[in-house]
Amino acid sequence: MAIRDRLREMYGIPVNEPHGHPIAELVRTILSQNTNDRNRDVAYGRMRERFPTWEEVRDAPPEDLEEALRPGGLAPSKTPRIQHVLSELGGHPDLDWLAEAPRQQALDYLTALPGVGRKTAACVMIFSFDRPEIPVDTHVHRVGGRLGLFRPNASFEEAHDEMLAITPPEDGYELHVNLIRHGRAICRPRPRCGECELRRMCPWYRRNRED
Repeated sequence: MAIRDRLREMYGIPVNEPHGHPIAELVRTILSQNTNDRNRDVAYGRMRERFPTWEEVRDAPPEDLEEALRPGGLAPSKTPRIQHVLSELGGHPDLDWLAEAPRQQALDYLTALPGVGRKTAACVMIFSFDRPEIPVDTHVHRVGGRLGLFRPNASFEEAHDEMLAITPPEDGYELHVNLIRHGRAICRPRPRCGECELRRMCPWYRRNRED
C-alpha cells in the first residue's frame, strides 16, 4: 500500500506492545473521550490508586469515583458509564476470554455493553491482545476520508469495515498509529497541505487545491 509506505517514511514503524489487560483498556478508552491523553492518564491513575480492584470501582459510591475521575473531564457522565459497564461483566469482572474468542463474538459482546461502540471495542482488541483491528477515531476518519481509503462522509462503522478490508492484518496497528500521527501533525481539520508528502496521492488535495 503506497499510503502505508509513505507514512512509514514519515513516521517510522510503530511496534504494538499488547498489555493483556482488556478491562483496563476498556475503561481507559471511555475515559479518553473528549479529553487528552495526559488528563485521561491522571484520572485513570487516581481511580486505580483509590479503588485498586475492578469490584471496588464498580461498587464505589458514585460521588467518590466521580471525584477521582474529575481530572479527566466529564466525570459526572463517565462515572455511571464505567460502573454500568463493570456491572455487566459479572461478579468478578473478566474479559480475558476475548483473547481466544472468535472475532465477531468478541466484537458483538463488547459493543453490546452500555455505551461501547466499534472504536472502543477495536481498541480493546488491538491494544490488549494485538488482534487485528483499526480503531477509527476522529483523526483516522478525517485522514482516511481525505486520502480515499473509504468514501467521503462514510459513517464510522463503514470506515471500520473498509479499513479492515484493505489493510493486511499485520499492518493494522502501524496504519492506525501513523494515520493518527499524520492527523495531529499535518492533516488537521485545517490541513497543512503544503507540508504534506502525501498530497500527490490525495483525492481531497486534488479537489481542493488552488489552481
